[in-house]
Amino acid sequence: MYVCLCNAITDNDFRAHVTNENCTVLTVYRALGTKPRCGKCVPHAEQLLQQMVVIPNPQLGSGTTG
Repeated sequence: MYVCLCNAITDNDFRAHVTNENCTVLTVYRALGTKPRCGKCVPHAEQLLQQMVVIPNPQLGSGTTG
């Protein structure tokens, strides 16, 4: 599925360039060698990025005992 029509960026392209949990939409675009043009893709790109980033829940603990 296309994330950005202006730059022909697919969700697979986008996912391949997410480097860590501190990654932003703009850093992904930079890694792809471009930037948002019309901006309509940014909300969807942010949603995709949020789905990819797993933030640990400290209340669940580390899974170790003792």
